[in-house]
Amino acid sequence: MDWWEAVILGLVQGLTEFLPISSSAHIRVIGPLLPHGADPGAAFTAIIQLGTEAAVLLYFRKDIARIIAAWFRALGGKNGADRAHRLGKGSPDALMGWWVILGSIPIVVLGLLFQDAIEGHLRNLYLTAAVLAIFGLVLGFADKIGKRTRELDSLTAKDAWLLGLAQAMALIPGVSRSGGTISMGLFLGLTREAAARYSFLLAIPAVLGSAGLEVVTNTSELTEPGGAGIAATVIATIVAFVVGYAVIVWFLRLITHRTFWPFVWYRLGFAGLIVVLLGAGVVPAL
Repeated sequence: MDWWEAVILGLVQGLTEFLPISSSAHIRVIGPLLPHGADPGAAFTAIIQLGTEAAVLLYFRKDIARIIAAWFRALGGKNGADRAHRLGKGSPDALMGWWVILGSIPIVVLGLLFQDAIEGHLRNLYLTAAVLAIFGLVLGFADKIGKRTRELDSLTAKDAWLLGLAQAMALIPGVSRSGGTISMGLFLGLTREAAARYSFLLAIPAVLGSAGLEVVTNTSELTEPGGAGIAATVIATIVAFVVGYAVIVWFLRLITHRTFWPFVWYRLGFAGLIVVLLGAGVVPAL
């Protein structure tokens, strides 16, 4: 993969990771359209997400530091030695730490159980197009009927578990990690901004874990004949970080006064484009 192709894929990753339009679907489609001419692969896709996740860590650094400190303080019994206080009673930040942990369990378990499928036939572009359209409509429906009255401090263990299950659906390219989590958040009555913020926080363990697993078990995919290459992966990751940070700032401002419906229409259009490309033989299904 040439350096400029890596830049393009990094731009795509940074632009799409935080929007509810599926970054993995875009990487999956655009990769074969470049001169390199191949699916960049699950390892490349997972590792360049470290760039956008670094943008999350930078943007939310104060929130993350506060949550971690409160979680350890509560767990250590400084808020009260009883079980309830150790589990975050009376401390919204400590509770948020527990909700992120609880919400991360589904994607970890399902990701390990179905790793071969995730890296194989679940990357079929016909499936990608279908879930782009279906979950786009789900997002639109959630935005339409959601009460949007709850803030993050009202989350419960049940909410965290349901949001975690929604995030786990993004193991299928086309669902969108943020799209799935935001949709569930809206169904649960969260405001658009609260749903988006929790989506960003919940993604941290998932993305770091996924990328770490790929680095340990599948880095050889990058250096195989036709692979993306280490240098290209690093370039794409850096570009994704810079662009991703700007997108976070813009997206959180946008959703305070706009609906998610433009993203719904985009998903439907993108799904249609994928079907056209497949029908014309421009990109392979797998």
